[in-house]
Amino acid sequence: MKIHEYQAKDLMRRYGVAVPEGHVAFTVAEAKEAARKLPGPIRVVKAQIHAGGRGLGGGVKVCKTLDQVDEAAGAILGMMLKTHQTGPEGQLVRRLYIEGGADIRRELYLGILLDRDKGRLVVMASTEGGMNIEDVAHNTPEKIAKVWVDPKVGLQAFQCRRLGFALGLSAKGVGSFSKLLQNLYRLYTELDCSLVEVNPLIVTGTDEVMALDGKINFDDNGLFRHPHLEDLRDYDEEDPAEVEAGKFDLSYVHLDGNVGCLVNGAGLAMATMDILKHYGSEPANFLDVGGGATAEKVTAAFKIILSDERVQAIFVNIFGGIMKCDTIAEGVIAAAREVGLDRPLVVRLEGTNVELGRTLLAGSGLPITTATDMKDGAQKAVALAAQFAAQRA
Repeated sequence: MKIHEYQAKDLMRRYGVAVPEGHVAFTVAEAKEAARKLPGPIRVVKAQIHAGGRGLGGGVKVCKTLDQVDEAAGAILGMMLKTHQTGPEGQLVRRLYIEGGADIRRELYLGILLDRDKGRLVVMASTEGGMNIEDVAHNTPEKIAKVWVDPKVGLQAFQCRRLGFALGLSAKGVGSFSKLLQNLYRLYTELDCSLVEVNPLIVTGTDEVMALDGKINFDDNGLFRHPHLEDLRDYDEEDPAEVEAGKFDLSYVHLDGNVGCLVNGAGLAMATMDILKHYGSEPANFLDVGGGATAEKVTAAFKIILSDERVQAIFVNIFGGIMKCDTIAEGVIAAAREVGLDRPLVVRLEGTNVELGRTLLAGSGLPITTATDMKDGAQKAVALAAQFAAQRA
């Protein structure tokens, strides 16, 4: 789960991380009122979307007067902001963050995330603040300092100092940096984050370290421990289909292909996407109904897939282990009748009660194409998708 910068900074304040004063605004009038609350003379108007690169896209404006705040807020609010993370269509700006200016002497980078290869959290710091860290890692990897945290003992003071000195901070700066980093680490671990990033982290004229930006992502698997964090969710920033899938406990990720997939098991779902690509199509989604799918879940999954206009065929690929094939067949039939199937449907069943499942599909009277195995199903789905596209052309 992602949250906005202003929400991230509010959490950082609660954990003792130094951040500039700022206020959220949903209208131009609120933006100007928020600016009046700040000491000035510099205020910064920031677009709030779940994507980086906002400044390069015109979503961050430095203002020296209240009139400039008014003008910038009017220009940014409601714009389709395009960055390298939004894609060519951009993202609608629905809220702003009005922040006070800061005394910036240096810009640094700081991030905490899980290194899956080592099975430990890694803290990364770089002197190249304000830049895309992926570009820094690719072009000048020697400018990124890292420490790995032993989960048995946590982040140690000497590791904070090591990173501080690697950044070229003064003794006072290292002390300020160490305090900030320890607080960010505590935030990360206590709230089950998957990423905490500050870019840029600034050094002020008095050698204090401050988070000028803030990005926090949470591990969805840990949200049950923090129900209050659900209030921070902005559904306008999420794919509506993925939000709907979450209501039925479906694992769904929207993709850009033309064949919709309904599969049980993440591994089989990945293999299904691979084989569709092998035979010339692209998957329109990743959709795992899980081992305990019901007719209601399958119906919901069908509705989600059919809501995507780019889907030209649907491939249901089920291996019935815990899940019985006749249960899936009943769900497929019920869903097809309820939603009004208007695109080719290919079903491959294998496993427990497979013959019963195939009998149910054959006797349904619906235009369902059955497949003998995964290869056969993928080939039929790809061919039917091409036919459907040609008929529409």
